[in-house]
Amino acid sequence: MAKVLDGRTVAAEVRSEVASEVAGLRERGVPVRLDVILAGDDPASITYVASKESDSEEVGIESRVHRFSADVTQEELSDLVGRLNEDSAVSGFFIQLPLPEGLDPMPLISSIIPAKDVDGLSPESVGRLAVGLPSLLPCTPHGVIQLLMRNGIELSGREAVVVGRSNLVGKPLAQLLLRENATVTLCHSRTRDLPEVTRRADILVVAAGKREMVGAEHVGEGAVVVDVGIHRKEEGGLVGDVRFDEVEPRAAWISPVPGGVGPMTRAMLLHNTVMAARMGSREQL
Repeated sequence: MAKVLDGRTVAAEVRSEVASEVAGLRERGVPVRLDVILAGDDPASITYVASKESDSEEVGIESRVHRFSADVTQEELSDLVGRLNEDSAVSGFFIQLPLPEGLDPMPLISSIIPAKDVDGLSPESVGRLAVGLPSLLPCTPHGVIQLLMRNGIELSGREAVVVGRSNLVGKPLAQLLLRENATVTLCHSRTRDLPEVTRRADILVVAAGKREMVGAEHVGEGAVVVDVGIHRKEEGGLVGDVRFDEVEPRAAWISPVPGGVGPMTRAMLLHNTVMAARMGSREQL
């Protein structure tokens, strides 16, 4: 039976560390504040942002949400990004996606200065990660790395296979695994004979966004399996990209859905906010 990569427990450890750091920064007069830009009335986005406010309150981070109706203009959002970049009271901020139809997120994300880019998704932040310069790391990939390392799973020299090449997870995760000296294969929809490739993995991370696409035939005996996917079932409940019950008997470690990577993503946003507060300005990146 596989051991469970319990994201809730590890995320609680991270939040405790963040709370201690926040308290120390406030004692020295350093503000720690996370701002969010929320446009439109997408229910999932509203719920997600509310959870960020709750998380921030738990660890002592001040949070502010800048709410706009769906008819907000590109210029209004761009002006706000500029003001938040310049506001020394704001440690970091992010733009909640998706934006309403007609708005282009990339110019907005691109204009966030790296020292305040707590999502780690701007082109400059991505470039800094790729060439090994200091940067705030994308929350979900960094959460995966922390989930593995804090469970004592060795990455150096291991063969890691990532399924999915999104800019949000797959590509930056491959970079982070390389940074930890893993040998990395990045798979996608054009990969030939996917099960043959994934069975070689010591560490298999599935972030394809396809419900329960990975089964026992994809997993080598004793592999570590991390499921980044999350999908709502018609009958209720959540599942991931991995068929958990089928894969679990073959794996040494496996992350559940829910309760695996999801809590880590939220915890690493708090971690990034504290890092941004400590850096204080773009010159310190």
